[in-house]
Amino acid sequence: MSAVVAAGLAATTLAVAPAFAATAPLSRPEVVAHFDVTTKQQPENITVEPDGSADLTFSRARQIAHVDKDGKVTILATLPEASTGTATVSGIVRTHDGTLYVNYNAGTASGVYRLRPGGTPEQIAALPEVGSLNGLALDDRTGTLYATDSKIGGVWRITPKSGAVELWASGTEFQPGTGGYGSNGIKVHNGAVWVGNTGKGTLTRIPVRTDGGAGAYETAATGLSGMDDFAFTGEGDTVLAAVNVASQVYLVKPDGTHTTVLTSADGLSNPTSVAVRAHTAYITSGAYFTATDPNLLEARISH
Repeated sequence: MSAVVAAGLAATTLAVAPAFAATAPLSRPEVVAHFDVTTKQQPENITVEPDGSADLTFSRARQIAHVDKDGKVTILATLPEASTGTATVSGIVRTHDGTLYVNYNAGTASGVYRLRPGGTPEQIAALPEVGSLNGLALDDRTGTLYATDSKIGGVWRITPKSGAVELWASGTEFQPGTGGYGSNGIKVHNGAVWVGNTGKGTLTRIPVRTDGGAGAYETAATGLSGMDDFAFTGEGDTVLAAVNVASQVYLVKPDGTHTTVLTSADGLSNPTSVAVRAHTAYITSGAYFTATDPNLLEARISH
C-alpha cells in the first residue's frame, strides 16, 4: 500500500486495539531486520527463498532487495525513474529458478518487470492505462501472473512468455471502498485466486475454471477493514492478514471469523505484507504512518 493512498484510510480506521504479545498459533515474534526510513527503505511486499531468506520491494525507493537470514540487506536492482510523477514498486513473486517479477507504477512505463538472477529489470508486460498495480500472485502450475489494481478495482492476468495482459476479474467486490482503496493483496491457493479488498474489508475467492477463466466470486470473509496483504498458513484456508494502519495481524479462519494475533507490541509498524514458508511467518512493516522502524519480523507458526 503506497503512503499516499494509505493516508486516505487513516482517518476512517478504527482506533488501535490495546497492544499485547503474540497469540496462538503464532509465537516467538522477532524483528530480524531493521530498514532505513530516511532512504525510503519501506518494504511493500515480500517473497521467501527456499533457504528462508527473503526478497522484498522498497516501494518509494523503487528497489528490489534481498535480506539474508542474518538480516543483511542487499539491493538487487533499482527500477527506472518515472518520466513524470512518482514511481513505486509494489507486489513481488519468485519462480522456482530464482526469477523475480514485480509490479511497477510509473505512468506510461507501468507494468510487470522481470529480474533474473544477476540481471537487470526488464518490462515483460506493459500496463500504461493501469490505475494502481498492487499485489502480485503466481500460479506455479501454469506460470500465469495475477495483479490487483487498487484504483480500477480488478485483477489483471499476465502471461510472462508473451506479455499478454487482460482484465481477468472485475466488479463491485474489487472496487474501492473506505479510503478509496480496493483490491490489494492476492494469492493463488487451492485452485482459486484470492483477493483482499482494503477499503471494503473483504476476502474474495475466485475459482479458476478449466479454461483459465474466472469462476463465480465467493466472499470468504468480511470485517477485515484496512487489510493490506495476506498469506495462507498452510494447505488449508486459514489466513494471516496484515492490517496496515492499526499495526496488527489477523488470523482469519475458514469460517470467516478472525482474531488479532500480532500487534505493535510484537514489533509491527504498519505491516504491509505477509509470507509463509513451512512453520515461519514473515511480516514486513512499511512504517508509512509511524515513520519509525520499517522492518522484517518473523514468527513461529504452530500447526
